[in-house]
Amino acid sequence: MIRGAARDTIRAALDASDPLPGTAGFAGELDGTLVRDVLGRQPLFVDGDSSDEWSFDPTDLADPDPLPAGHVRTEAGYRRVWSLPERAPVQDDAQAIEAVREAVRDVATGVETDGLAIAFSGGVDSAALAALLDAPLYVAGFPDSHDVEAARSAARLLNRDLTVVALSLSDVERAVPEVARAIDRSNAMAVQIALPLFLVAERAAADGYDRLLVGQGADELFGGYAKVARAPGDPRVEADTVRGARREVVGTLPGQLERDVLALRGAGVEPVAPLLHDSVVDAALDLPGHLLVTDRGERKWALRLAVREWLPDPIAFREKKAVQYGSLVARELDRLARQDGFKRRMDDHVSQYVASRLE
Repeated sequence: MIRGAARDTIRAALDASDPLPGTAGFAGELDGTLVRDVLGRQPLFVDGDSSDEWSFDPTDLADPDPLPAGHVRTEAGYRRVWSLPERAPVQDDAQAIEAVREAVRDVATGVETDGLAIAFSGGVDSAALAALLDAPLYVAGFPDSHDVEAARSAARLLNRDLTVVALSLSDVERAVPEVARAIDRSNAMAVQIALPLFLVAERAAADGYDRLLVGQGADELFGGYAKVARAPGDPRVEADTVRGARREVVGTLPGQLERDVLALRGAGVEPVAPLLHDSVVDAALDLPGHLLVTDRGERKWALRLAVREWLPDPIAFREKKAVQYGSLVARELDRLARQDGFKRRMDDHVSQYVASRLE
């Protein structure tokens, strides 16, 4: 079984060693070989190093290990078959921005909207897609959260209706073990990030939608992280340039996508991530450093300039908080942990709380 792409497309990509063959990612068994795309956009797990058992869902296996992105697994073991290309940046800024514009627009307008809802935080990533698609918008967060207010203001600017999934402490408490089991992780950061995705997806599924469009990938591809903007001065990255730091964070995508995809599937929807399509990745890799982060520290600059053609500037140039903070889920999960006796003076107290909910 293969998810995400036609078998002939994957065979051609293997023959040509082409890491970006025009898909949104793939994984599965092809001609007796396990395969996973270069960015790990489709999770795939094997049961230990020597077992023939594998699954798209780690909870199906006794000892799940992810198949590394860009690898195949045969009887002889793992072998890397794809790596992201190393490219010199495009010298013409207008050409580079237009390539991003065309890629995002073409991929977004090609999305089938039947059964589709959109996870909408009001930031540039989700709004750039929502503005091109006729599908309902959903946001999850506590009533006083940044994400709810940002989504409301952006929906007004786009003249669109918005469903607000107003969270309560009991919603988070109930979902903690469900999310931790779905993503097969109990560490605090993973659960904090997955919880709002799970809760917004759960509501969309209850409303009859089986696919949820998300803006995942934009921060990694277009220089959205502070640690990328601060390279080489930030100790969280080893690279000495913005482009090098961007490549480092792109390398973290497989693990992040395993978490996000599994959380969404656990809630009953299939994720749709247009900004991770090969054509968008291809355009992003060509960007020079100053179109990722400007001299003034403005992040995701090329993406913002590209999508302002159809997106109002107050949205295109809006800064946004990470989902776990913008939704206030991280704050409330900390509150739950402390109420249950896991104090902040304890080592990684929130992770300990999550683990206790799984016992």
